[in-house]
Amino acid sequence: MKSKFLRTIGAGLSVAVILSGCDGLGKMLKKQKDIKYTLTPNPIEMHGDSVQFSISGKFSPKLFAKKVTLTLTPVVKNAAGVEKALKPVILVGEKATGSGQKIGYTSGGTFNYTSEKFAYDPAMRRAIVEVRGEGQVKSKKKAFDPVPMGDATNVTPLLVRNDEKGIMAPDAFVKTSPANVSTHIYYTINNSQVRPAELKSDEGKTFNQFITDNINSPWYEFKGITVSAYASPDGETDKNENLAKDRAKSGSAAIMGEFNKNKNKDNKFGKTKEQFTVGTTMEDWAGFKSLMEASTMTDKDLILRVLTMYSDPAQRRKEIKNLSKTYLELANKVLPKLRRSEITVNVDKKSRTDEQITKLMTSYPDSLSVEELLYGANLSNDVNTKVQVYQAAEKKYGTDWRTSNNLGVAYLMQNKVSDAASAFKRAETAGSGQSAVANNLGVIEAKNGNRVAAMDLYKKAGGANETKYNMGILDVRNGKYADAVSNFGSYNGHNKALAQLLSGSGGAVAGTIDASNEKDMAYSYYLKAVAAAKGGNNADAISNLKTAIEKDGALKAYAKDDAEFVKLREDGGFKGLTN
Repeated sequence: MKSKFLRTIGAGLSVAVILSGCDGLGKMLKKQKDIKYTLTPNPIEMHGDSVQFSISGKFSPKLFAKKVTLTLTPVVKNAAGVEKALKPVILVGEKATGSGQKIGYTSGGTFNYTSEKFAYDPAMRRAIVEVRGEGQVKSKKKAFDPVPMGDATNVTPLLVRNDEKGIMAPDAFVKTSPANVSTHIYYTINNSQVRPAELKSDEGKTFNQFITDNINSPWYEFKGITVSAYASPDGETDKNENLAKDRAKSGSAAIMGEFNKNKNKDNKFGKTKEQFTVGTTMEDWAGFKSLMEASTMTDKDLILRVLTMYSDPAQRRKEIKNLSKTYLELANKVLPKLRRSEITVNVDKKSRTDEQITKLMTSYPDSLSVEELLYGANLSNDVNTKVQVYQAAEKKYGTDWRTSNNLGVAYLMQNKVSDAASAFKRAETAGSGQSAVANNLGVIEAKNGNRVAAMDLYKKAGGANETKYNMGILDVRNGKYADAVSNFGSYNGHNKALAQLLSGSGGAVAGTIDASNEKDMAYSYYLKAVAAAKGGNNADAISNLKTAIEKDGALKAYAKDDAEFVKLREDGGFKGLTN
């Protein structure tokens, strides 16, 4: 009896063992190393502050048991040991219950998985990606060995330089400005003699007083005299030509006489014929037309019609003189104003010199105009001096938006973001110049991490080169690398080269950097090292990295953990630079 009982128990155990072996899970566990996993990209990459990757897997024939459900969970473990489990992928055998992607037993099969996007944090630079599996048949579960897939996160977009460009408002300062002064000498009909009273008219007195006051002034440069003489169109053409010439001569002589008076005895200007430029108009029909258009004469339109209908001077005179009553009014009110010489003294008013402005803008800024202060600030390369000058300019000329705007840009140069923001707000309140101010407020938003608000302001600002550059920086941060290359435009430097690298044009990096004024900077050599490593040129990568670290020792530790150099980590030259 006892023997029969033992035989029964033994038979039951044998069946259980057979059933357990038939579920295939144990066999899969033994052959789990034959499962082929591929991580893309490897190392994983950060773009637009987020990370996303794909995993594909391949099962050879007779590997995936028919009744097994395999749950694969990608896990990202950062340098601090903090783990993030991502959404799993579920694979099922041909006879397994439940939903999931089926994998054939006889044929084998593949799967493809793309993770959700998840936020990057700095501890992920040395992150490890693992695939952790759990097989299940009914209520029975077995853990598969974790499969390490990648070591580190590529964060090359973080190399973007946040050197947003503020826009300074321009000054309207000029070194010299025209200060010409003019007077007229009027003649009687058919006469070229200058009447003494003409030089004593109110206009003549103002003319002479300007010359007297300024002929020896260091602020004025007298350059020449232009005399233009005219005859009215009421006389015969050949006589008018000679009359205009005679009036030019007499007008020139009269003005030369004024310059020869004792009040200008120490100055030679205006005393020689070579300083005079003389021109004549034998019949001033253009002047006649202008006076008629401005007149209130009853027959104004009729006379203007005559000028339009006839081009021959003689015919014009005939038709006008036929209007006897009107012609009498012309002779009294219009024609005398055409018998004249116009004398213009060509004068340039000089501004303060750069040396004078530089001295006064910090010692006596209130003595300078707003244009001189805005101009003077640009004469200094010292940012502290710029701030001092713009502060003085804003204090005295606060209603001019340029003073506050430029002060804000100077604050940005000092990395005083809060002070800059306040200054830009004052500039915005003052009005005008909104394109420049919008750009500068966009820079503030960008530096405060408000990318959407920054981009909105840049779009409002328009297409200035500085604004496009700033948009390019945001494009890199947002993972829009082709847009960044476009926005950087013709600018050559680190940021454009970075955008080219990230958009797949690594071969352009060295040329872009070498054509810029940033070519000798540590970060430029570092980026060239990254591009060389990405292109498989280890020698250039080591050479450029060596120069970069020599220029900036902080890059030594950064390079050691940089995923761009994963393939170089066992290279002797790389170890020598980073250990």
